Amino acid sequence: MMMRMMWMLMMRMRMRIRMWMRMKNRMRFMMRIILRMRMMMMMMMRRRRRRRRMMMMMMMMMMMMMMLMMMMMMMMMMMMMMMMMMMMMMMMMMMMMMMMMMTMMMMMMMMMMMMMMMMIMMIMMMVMMIMMMMMMMMMMMMMKGKTAHSAMVITFSTV
Repeated sequence: MMMRMMWMLMMRMRMRIRMWMRMKNRMRFMMRIILRMRMMMMMMMRRRRRRRRMMMMMMMMMMMMMMLMMMMMMMMMMMMMMMMMMMMMMMMMMMMMMMMMMTMMMMMMMMMMMMMMMMIMMIMMMVMMIMMMMMMMMMMMMMKGKTAHSAMVITFSTV
């Protein structure tokens, strides 16, 4: 039984690591896209000076969007890590129980741990949402033609 549990744990870990790698690759891909976009923007700038401000706006938008995406990716990674930790903890607890038929106390402890993890995740999500809102508001202000500083002040005051 114990051996089987261990094996399961190993397999799960391997799967998680594979997923992690995939995430990393996606991030790299995103970076490449951003660089390409920047290059394109620069080329356009060189060609026509008239539409410079418009281009700047577009660039800002792109950057903001990419930033948001990056943040999302990071969040996902964090979540993955959290989940991994939780899984590991659960498995360990299970092992312990198997070994020496633990009491209800242990079960309670486990539950508490889980709850804590969930809470942390929720808080992180909330923070991310607020940040996104702020970014969006900043962008809106910028589009309306305010300077960065005033936009920032307005955004913070509203949030």
